[in-house]
Amino acid sequence: MQKGLNSKVTSGKLAITSVALQDHITRNLLLQNLSLCDPVKTRWCGRASSETHCKRNHGTVKQKGPQQHDGREEKEYVLDPAAPPLTLAQKLGLVQSPARKLTVDEWSQVKSRSIHEGDSKQPCVICREEFRLQTQVLLSCSHVFHRACLQAFERFSGRKCCPMCRKEQYETRVIHDGARLFKERCAIRIQACWRAYVVRKWYRHLRKTVPPKDKQLRQRFFETKLQELNDSFVQYCHTDVEAFLNDIDQSVSSSRRVFHQFEREHVSEPQEDDWQKIQEKVIQRDTRDCPICLTALCSPRLGTEAGRTLTQHHSNRRTVLLSCSHLFHQSCLEAFEAFCVEGRPKCPLCRSPYHKILV
Repeated sequence: MQKGLNSKVTSGKLAITSVALQDHITRNLLLQNLSLCDPVKTRWCGRASSETHCKRNHGTVKQKGPQQHDGREEKEYVLDPAAPPLTLAQKLGLVQSPARKLTVDEWSQVKSRSIHEGDSKQPCVICREEFRLQTQVLLSCSHVFHRACLQAFERFSGRKCCPMCRKEQYETRVIHDGARLFKERCAIRIQACWRAYVVRKWYRHLRKTVPPKDKQLRQRFFETKLQELNDSFVQYCHTDVEAFLNDIDQSVSSSRRVFHQFEREHVSEPQEDDWQKIQEKVIQRDTRDCPICLTALCSPRLGTEAGRTLTQHHSNRRTVLLSCSHLFHQSCLEAFEAFCVEGRPKCPLCRSPYHKILV
C-alpha cells in the first residue's frame, strides 16, 4: 500500500516536472519564433515592456530616444526590457531564474562610481570622441559609452558583453552627464569670449579718448585726432572739393578787399615835419635809380649830387616821393597807377598805401 502511494507521488512529481519543463521550452521557442518572424512587433513589445518596467520600478519616467533641448531637465531611463514572468520550471528550481534587475538605489551607486572615475569627462572608449550632446548609456558595470557605439559593438561582436570589463548580461541606462558637461564648457567659453570682447572694446575706447604719457605716442595720438577731425569735416561738407576751395578763395578775396578799404580810410596824410623826416631817410638810403624804369632820378630838392647833375638833361621827368620813403619817376608811377585795377594802388616796392609829393 505504501509502495503504491510512493509510486503515485513519484509519478505525480515526474508529471509536474515534465509539464513545467515543457512549458518553459515552449515559451522560449515562442519568443524565439516571434523575434525571427516579426522583429518589429518584438521590438515594440520590448519597448512597451521597458516602459512598463520603468513606471513600476522608477516612478513616472517617460521613455524618450533623442534628448530634449527645450530648457527642461532631461530624465534618465533604463533601456533594457522588463524580465518576463517566471515559468513553472523556474519557480520549482528546475531551471535557473534570470538575474534580478537593479533598483534605483543600486543605479545611484553605479552612477556615483562612474562619476568618481570620471568616465563622462573622457571620450568614448569605442569611437574615441567626446560625448557632447549624443545619447550616452551607463552600464551596470559603471562604464559609459555612446549608445550608437555600444549597439554597433554588440552587432559586430555577436554577443552582449562590456567592451571594457567583458561583463556579460549587463543592464543599460541612458544618462546625460556628458551633455551637461559639454553645455557647461560651452557656457564657459561663451562667457570668456564675451568678457574678452567687452575688455577689448573698453581698451579701444580708452586709447581713443585718453592721450598716452609717452611723448612720441602722445604726438601720434593728437595727429590721429586731427586727421579724424579733418576727415569728418570734409565728409560733413557733402560737396565738391574744388567748389569748396573756390568758396574759400572768394571769402579770402572779400576779406582782403575789406581790409584794403579799411586801410585807405584810416591812412592819414603826413605833415610837413613828417615829409622832412621821410626826405632824410631817402638821403641816407642814397637812392639813385627809379625802381620801375631803372633809370637815374632827378631830384634837386633832395640835394643829391646825381640829382643836380641830371636835372639839366631830364627836366621833363620829375621825381615823386611817397610817404613810405620810396622815390619814383612821376610818369612811371602814373603808369603804374593806371595799370592797377582794384581800388587804390599801393607802393610797387612795399605794397603799402601812400601819399605822394613832387620833389
